[in-house]
Amino acid sequence: MSLWPPFRCRWKLAPRYSRRASPQQPQQDFEALLAECLRNGCLFEDTSFPATLSSIGSGSLLQKLPPRLQWKRPPELHSNPQFYFAKAKRLDLCQGIVGDCWFLAALQALALHQDILSRVVPLNQSFTEKYAGIFRFWFWHYGNWVPVVIDDRLPVNEAGQLVFVSSTYKNLFWGALLEKAYAKLSGSYEDLQSGQVSEALVDFTGGVTMTINLAEAHGNLWDILIKATYNRTLIGCQTHSGEKILENGLVEGHAYTLTGIRKVTCKHRPEYLVKLRNPWGKVEWKGDWSDSSSKWELLSPKEKILLLRKDNDGEFWMTLQDFKTHFVLLVICKLTPGLLSQEAAQKWTYTMREGRWEKRSTAGGQRQLLDTFWKNPQFLLSVWRPEEGRRSLRPCSVLVSLLQKPRHRCRKRKPLLTIGFYLYRMNKYHDDQRRLPPEFFQRNTPLSQPDRFLKEKEVSQELCLEPGTYLIVPCILEAHQKSEFVLRVFSRKHIFYEIGSNSGVVFSKEIEDQNERQNEFFTKFFEKYPEINAVQLQYLLNQMTWSNMGSRQPFFSLGACQGILALLDLNASGTMSIQEFRDLWKQLKLSQKVFHKQDRGSGYLNWEQLHAAMREAGIMLSDDVCQLMLIRYGGPRLQMDFVSFIHLMLRVENMEDVFQNLTQDGKGIYLQKPEWMMMALYS
Repeated sequence: MSLWPPFRCRWKLAPRYSRRASPQQPQQDFEALLAECLRNGCLFEDTSFPATLSSIGSGSLLQKLPPRLQWKRPPELHSNPQFYFAKAKRLDLCQGIVGDCWFLAALQALALHQDILSRVVPLNQSFTEKYAGIFRFWFWHYGNWVPVVIDDRLPVNEAGQLVFVSSTYKNLFWGALLEKAYAKLSGSYEDLQSGQVSEALVDFTGGVTMTINLAEAHGNLWDILIKATYNRTLIGCQTHSGEKILENGLVEGHAYTLTGIRKVTCKHRPEYLVKLRNPWGKVEWKGDWSDSSSKWELLSPKEKILLLRKDNDGEFWMTLQDFKTHFVLLVICKLTPGLLSQEAAQKWTYTMREGRWEKRSTAGGQRQLLDTFWKNPQFLLSVWRPEEGRRSLRPCSVLVSLLQKPRHRCRKRKPLLTIGFYLYRMNKYHDDQRRLPPEFFQRNTPLSQPDRFLKEKEVSQELCLEPGTYLIVPCILEAHQKSEFVLRVFSRKHIFYEIGSNSGVVFSKEIEDQNERQNEFFTKFFEKYPEINAVQLQYLLNQMTWSNMGSRQPFFSLGACQGILALLDLNASGTMSIQEFRDLWKQLKLSQKVFHKQDRGSGYLNWEQLHAAMREAGIMLSDDVCQLMLIRYGGPRLQMDFVSFIHLMLRVENMEDVFQNLTQDGKGIYLQKPEWMMMALYS
């Protein structure tokens, strides 16, 4: 049923509050609103976040708006609007006039992980099927996943161009609509002006952020980045404060997304590179290893073609050392605490408690204020190693996260407070109904305390604790300031509760990280063999247990492993490093998920299934090309097994990267004869 031109529906249904809804934001019933609009043949208009200047804000942002601002729906802006399509794999979002680079940098990081993205952005929404001008997004809001419902009216200038977030694909609108939903959650578009990357990363994932001050980073920064890029992490970074574009191409006071890392070999020595993206979608680094740098000539032709893209798209490479010099903060967000710990563990226990600082009662301020510090909320934590029991003396990895809740419905209306927490060792049994008195804090020195209090949404710390009982005291730097908070604890095994709380027993949740056990196996193998050849790669792949494949576990032949190695061995060394293997493993797991979805139990894909699997992976092949791929990679019956599918997927992904890096117009490429010979032999 067509709704164009549209009837307008304005809904003032009573908001339905639920336990998942934010205390500041009533939850609208998406399903009921959608059904009502479809039944009445009209398009949704959200009166709680109207298409007026009140939703944009009331401050300096209004002065940036173009004259004759209009609000239009995507079907009014493009003949074939798309909400989301998998083919748009590359980072395609560009910042508008709102100063929300921190939000965009986090969003670009989110877009690199479709499984995490789909939790925030339901990807089955569209402008055709059941379209009623209403969309829904989900955010992790201080302990709960909350839905945010919006209409799809977006602010545009007189020429019909989006004023805020846009896509390089002019008919793609998921980014602009997600920004609108986040603006609604925050109060207005103006409330998105300025922020920390870590703030948006937590709202997108419910994960825990680790912020590294690059000036103080230890020598293991590269190892941290390797492990982070291998695992399910989202990574952002920020430059030094300021407001101008520097001569080197970097923007002061700006957030970027870290999209990749690569160790390359030039003149027989390694160079460590990081790949970053400017949320503007333009303006790039101009130093060593930039798009126009002569450093690229030090690499092999194959490595250069696969890594270098000469396009002012905001994405660029730079050395790790330059990164540490020109950036101030690195922010890593992970869904489980494995990255933040040297302890390889498959299961973690997670507990969350909510609390509040009340003026003249529980807002005691920092420890130096001994007369009032003891009044702060007090939490008891008992930790132990589950496989060894409570009598073990081996230390336990514990991660503590403190988040402060907003003090106003509009994010920027009241600034964040300066927060931190202290940790004390409890040597004696304590009655969990009585708060520890001032004398305890006068006699005892904290085992852990803030290096400095931070005016941030979240502060977290990784701790290595002996089994036992501890006291955690969250506080604000100054006493008598009112606010609410969320305190989270992750460990292998613990009990965690507030002293004097009437809430009773709080049950912990288990988080399972399937990657940790295999990650430990890979790490130990590469400690013994820093670079592996095709024989060792074959051993590794055939040692793995592939989920969802039952007794039909794949066998990787030596020939198959030689082919895989040839595709990924950029510097022609005949070997693979742990970083290259982890990149491969990540691709293998994604390919396995796609293969399993189409396989009907035979362990093979026919033409129809292969076509669907490639489409699921965001790769569009014509019928003829798909048939040729079955002939090239399939068996005599024109069916393709899992190992052959892996080989095909790796080759297609690499050739897509090659095309994107060499094309000038997105339609074709020009190759000199040496380049053609290299590519022909490579293919």
